[in-house]
Amino acid sequence: MSSARERHPVRIGNCSGFYGDRASAMADIARAGGVDVITGDYLAEVTMLILGKARAKDSTKGYAATFLTQLDAALEHLVANGIRLIVNAGGLNPGGLVAAARDLIARRGYDLRVSHIGGDDISGRLDTLLADDHALPHLTTGEPLSSWPHEPLTANAYLGGMGIARALEHGADIVITGRVADASLVVGAAAWWWGWNPDDYDALAGAVAAGHVIECGPQATGGNFSGFRAVPDLARPGFPIAEIACDGSSVITKDPGTGGAVTRDTVTAQLLYEIGDPAYLNPDVIAHLDTAELTDLGDDRVQIRRVRGSAPPATTKVAVTGIGGWQNNVVFALTGIDLDAKAALIERSVRDYAQAVDGVHAMAVDRIGRAQPDPESQNAGTELLRIAIQGTKDAAGRAFSSWMVEQALSSYPGLYSLAPPQPGSAFGVYWPALLDQAVLDHMVHHFDGTTEVVAPGNPHGAPEVAAPQAAQAVPSPWGDELVVAALGDIVHARSGDKGGDANLGVWVHDPRAWDWLHSTLTVDELRRLLPETRQLDVVRYELPRLGAVNFLIRGLLGAGATSSLRLDAQAKAVGEWLRARSIKVPKSLVGGFVGGEVS
Repeated sequence: MSSARERHPVRIGNCSGFYGDRASAMADIARAGGVDVITGDYLAEVTMLILGKARAKDSTKGYAATFLTQLDAALEHLVANGIRLIVNAGGLNPGGLVAAARDLIARRGYDLRVSHIGGDDISGRLDTLLADDHALPHLTTGEPLSSWPHEPLTANAYLGGMGIARALEHGADIVITGRVADASLVVGAAAWWWGWNPDDYDALAGAVAAGHVIECGPQATGGNFSGFRAVPDLARPGFPIAEIACDGSSVITKDPGTGGAVTRDTVTAQLLYEIGDPAYLNPDVIAHLDTAELTDLGDDRVQIRRVRGSAPPATTKVAVTGIGGWQNNVVFALTGIDLDAKAALIERSVRDYAQAVDGVHAMAVDRIGRAQPDPESQNAGTELLRIAIQGTKDAAGRAFSSWMVEQALSSYPGLYSLAPPQPGSAFGVYWPALLDQAVLDHMVHHFDGTTEVVAPGNPHGAPEVAAPQAAQAVPSPWGDELVVAALGDIVHARSGDKGGDANLGVWVHDPRAWDWLHSTLTVDELRRLLPETRQLDVVRYELPRLGAVNFLIRGLLGAGATSSLRLDAQAKAVGEWLRARSIKVPKSLVGGFVGGEVS
């Protein structure tokens, strides 16, 4: 271990939260310097589907091509500042991206060592695995993959960070991976820096927490934050940096002079994002996020400490995607009066089409917005009607669009659409499965041509974990007058997708409101506030150290974001819907807040 590592925590900046994030971020962080490692997260379920389609057309593709442009802009700064780079931009073809990156580096006149991680892509092994009694059961239902009626296009297991650590230890300057768990990019860097062992569970769990916070880039610095009005220069927030100490504790920060803010609330928002049970599963460790303690140090610095870890599960998640069929949609405007009758007329026409044509499998009709009475402008008197359809290409493609066009002169008065008719497009389907980590070929392909097998962190399996229990509400201790207020006056929220489920994290602005929140916002109360959840299974978890409750809403997104006909297919705005709902709250808790911060 070098003296440099003994002197300071490893500083890891994340430059990408998704495939399509800010193109200049990698170069911006590298130019600013002051970090030891830059990570980039490019992958999500929908991304794997996009890359799968690209690979199907050209076997040399299947990786995030924008990475090469970002690398080109950042190269001179990475070299000048001695920064290591770890990205999962390899997608379905990390070896192909390595070859392209090496070519780019050579053309620029640099000599950097590029390694990659393999073994996550099991698409070519599915038949063998199923024959060997690995059922690849669905993460939620337990049904075997053999029951899925779709042909898999991609199948990628989530790997941990130890392969990344080994690649860096062997001397790699750049490590390109396929499907590793999002936080594992950071876990691998921290494990390399500090020389952690696979059973250093608390340290690994702390790195998982830090990695989870920074993996979505500027969401940790004020992006998509419900208290956004109090965040300065949010038009272009900076990207986050995690300073991870030897014990796994960390400080989340950002480069000075960049936009946005790092506060206890922006960090809490990201800790709660897209989780279910606070016992957060990672291939290297189970990170118990409800043990995390946050301290706002000021000056855009928030400390995360005391995250407990336990042995990782014997299984890991496998994301299987396929093509589900064809989908299309049209949006009509409803203006003026008689809007219910106008909507009913066009909806009846659509249902007539669905009954008359073979191959329509699903449809959804949504009213968006509410027209004002006695409107002073046409737009104020208009709301939208969205019609979405799924089925075969023949049924949901141009034939559907033509049927909608035919309504132009034969339906309600004032009918017009917001865009020309479209041919539609293929939509994806998603199967989240479980697979024993022991059967994976987690492999490091070192820059010098050698390879190294990475053993799973817990080859004998973890102890059984009790099934999650819904947290029980307790009587409210508040005795003062109740007044009606928007829930957003009391709480922040962040929501997102977890396969076909939605996660909804809710936490208090002010710690004084915690007793009220955890006793009041029960599953029954959530169902009252969000009627769409009333027929769904909802599980509630408490994270009292964060002043938070987290809800997992089963099935809100159907089979997943890639195939959901819900307008908000990834549940991004469910939290804002909840915050807009009115609820009775103690009068002493209302007021004193400006833009989501205590005044």
